[in-house]
Amino acid sequence: MTLRIDISGLPSEQLRFAASPLAELTAMLHVLAEPGHHPQLADWAGDVWVGLRPESAERLREADFLWRSSQADFLLPARPRPTLAEELDDVDRIDDETYVTAALVTTCGSNRVHFGAPSPLTDATARGRALDLAQARGARQEAFAERLLADPAAVRARLRHTLEQCAETFFDAAWASVTVRLATDLRLKNDLLKRQGLGAALASVSGAVSLAPDGDCIVVDKLQDKATSAQGTGVTFIPSVYGRPHLVAVHAPGWQPVVQYPVAEPGPSEPVSLETVTLRLEALDHPVRLRLLRTLARGPHTTRELAHAWELSPPEVSRHLAVLRRAGLLTTRRHGRYVRYTLNAPDLTALGADLLAAVLR
Repeated sequence: MTLRIDISGLPSEQLRFAASPLAELTAMLHVLAEPGHHPQLADWAGDVWVGLRPESAERLREADFLWRSSQADFLLPARPRPTLAEELDDVDRIDDETYVTAALVTTCGSNRVHFGAPSPLTDATARGRALDLAQARGARQEAFAERLLADPAAVRARLRHTLEQCAETFFDAAWASVTVRLATDLRLKNDLLKRQGLGAALASVSGAVSLAPDGDCIVVDKLQDKATSAQGTGVTFIPSVYGRPHLVAVHAPGWQPVVQYPVAEPGPSEPVSLETVTLRLEALDHPVRLRLLRTLARGPHTTRELAHAWELSPPEVSRHLAVLRRAGLLTTRRHGRYVRYTLNAPDLTALGADLLAAVLR
């Protein structure tokens, strides 16, 4: 499962790496809404909530559908600016229909609010459908959608004011603390892009981002099957400190592709691909293979020893061992005429965390 971004024939200057204050603020707001995704930032999130005025806290809760489960596309700028105010000015220039559609996608928790479909601002059927979807998500979502459709200008102004309050309360200080890390990361990425090409730059972004062999497509390893095109617009890559572990991508029709990626921690481990996680889960989905792993957890064994322990034929054991080995859950070592299989305990132990990382990515 991947997101594929078509970049065939795209000029190199339309592939850009840049920091975005608004995108980083959005990542921070997601941390505040879903602290469980970011245990390393739990203390920071707790301190922010304690320091918020009741009115500001309520404003964040009333609009958190825009960044809780996924981020509204207008919160990840395709052309980042130096300041939050400039980026908010750019958001203000988006027409109501585009803004409202993007907001409803996240508020309704559904991608069934389609770009290019009749606008819920002008079409009664589309409006009713959007409100039904929001109602199914909860009373607060329904109330927000009703306000948005009734008076988009008022909701937009209120959201901007809320984000400006966040800047005063916690964002400005947090942004100042991460700018050096972001600048360092951007120097590395842009240098790799210039000297070694896009493939090397993407490899440094994340093990989950790569250039297709033909060089015409960027492949993002995410739990989705989507495709978009950067033709005529380009692709923007935005580093984030507060966004870890998420790899966020704007890919809806009508929007320029944007990828927000986590800045690497010192000595990071590369993310395990979704394909590898799936392969390992499928390998474990068999009672015989679980029995073999139980024995191998006690020490190395040959095929014949495993067959004897579980009263199975050696060919049957060999077939199951081959599946486990392809999934990377076993290692082998030859001792004379015998091959001993050993459990890859670290990777098996990490499987739960790898699965969670793949889902959150």
